[in-house]
Amino acid sequence: MTTTLVKPETPDAPQTPVAPDSGRRTASVLALAIFEARQLALQIPVVFFALLYLVYTGYELVGRDEGMDAYPVLHDADRATQGGPLLLCIALLACVNRAALLNRRRGVEEQLSVLVMPAPRRTLAHLLSVVPFAAGVALVVGVQFGWSALRPGAVGHGSLAELAVAPLTVLLAGAVGVLLARVLPYPAVPLLFLVGVAIAVALLGGVTRGAHGVQWLWPTVPENGGTPVPGELLGRPAGWHALYLTGLTVLAASVAVMVAGGRTRTLQAVAAVALAATVFGVNGQTPGTSASLQAQRKAEADHPGKFQTCVERDGSRYCAYPDWTGWTADWAGTVRRVRAEAGGDAATTRLTVRQRIEEITDLTTDATLPTSSARDTVTVGTQWGGNRVPEFAVGVARVLVAGSEHDAQSMCDARVVTTIWLALATDPTPADTFRHLRIDDSLAGPASVLTSDGGSMGVTAQQTQVVRELFREPHDEIAARVKSHWPELTSAATTTAEAARLLGVKAPKGTDDCTDA
Repeated sequence: MTTTLVKPETPDAPQTPVAPDSGRRTASVLALAIFEARQLALQIPVVFFALLYLVYTGYELVGRDEGMDAYPVLHDADRATQGGPLLLCIALLACVNRAALLNRRRGVEEQLSVLVMPAPRRTLAHLLSVVPFAAGVALVVGVQFGWSALRPGAVGHGSLAELAVAPLTVLLAGAVGVLLARVLPYPAVPLLFLVGVAIAVALLGGVTRGAHGVQWLWPTVPENGGTPVPGELLGRPAGWHALYLTGLTVLAASVAVMVAGGRTRTLQAVAAVALAATVFGVNGQTPGTSASLQAQRKAEADHPGKFQTCVERDGSRYCAYPDWTGWTADWAGTVRRVRAEAGGDAATTRLTVRQRIEEITDLTTDATLPTSSARDTVTVGTQWGGNRVPEFAVGVARVLVAGSEHDAQSMCDARVVTTIWLALATDPTPADTFRHLRIDDSLAGPASVLTSDGGSMGVTAQQTQVVRELFREPHDEIAARVKSHWPELTSAATTTAEAARLLGVKAPKGTDDCTDA
């Protein structure tokens, strides 16, 4: 019998490490990222705010079938997608941070450090776990903007950089959450971080008085609520801001991996490029409105005709900025309806409907335009649908009655009654529309009626009473009387009481007091 002796390995014999190939390393990181993403999707704060975001967005979309929302301006609609997921971002920041600290809280971080998936790759997996949520937000943003873009009344052009802000903010929130877990591994840090950011934003805003560069350090700067303006006059550094958010996100992710132990040259190069992109983005978005842009804004506000396209429709001229030429047919329909109720030469008056804007100082203010003194010229704004339609009808009617918007300012007589009746005579619900046009939403007493230039026209209590009486009478009878008594009804010498008698309705008591309107 032959015996073979096997020499045992000495404890000092070198061990040959078995390293998985790059494909397996990638697969393992992706597998962990998918698992962590699934766990995130089960967290109560994430579920709650994701559902809240979806419900809010759905409600907004369903409500855009009528009124001004049926005529969206797309270079405003793209910015409206940015604020919705902010609460979801906060929830993701906190929950990703908690997930990245889970092993430390359970006291198994040291045991995991000896596995083939070390801390840097586990950190990368946590960072990637937010990507599905960013993709989901990008999908919602696409649906939200697409819903507006496909509407028949949509005008303008959206910006891809503006649309990218919401998903980039989600990625940034996830990167910051993981970075905080690696730098300050304590559960209360996310809350303290958010409170600190809020305080810093408030202090910086107060010290710098809302400086442009400070505002744009925040992830979202919607600047919504103002009157829409031509796209070329926005002056928003959307591209630079998208670069800033992208660079900041990649930088935070790179630093998180490096703090976890990643030291590869590739990672360091990525961090350097991300830092440069962040700096370039900040530098590009910091300057405010340039002198050339402000000059262009002033030129387009003071001399709109030089920048507009004009078309002829039904004997009138319609001039609009390039983004709004699609609305001229709707304007013409309103002019045709109002002019059909007028008498005398007004029934064939050639009007010029001109779109006007106020010189832009910021994008959050509603414009009130100076009254035009041009004869037979009607101002139309950059919004349409809802109350903007009867307001424009009032603007058309007052020019047909008084000759110009400037001359209509002094009306306090029968012409006011004639103007309101012309504007609303063929409205399906004239009394309700009249109520909505009045600033106080009433149908009694004096009030101001909104007009298409953003201003208002005074209506006394007596004129209000006569208008209400006219709406109760058959349309054809009043229309015939308006046309037969047109010279008297458009004369400054005719009082409201005399207009009531001419039109066959009860005359109001008392005299007009225009100071109350």
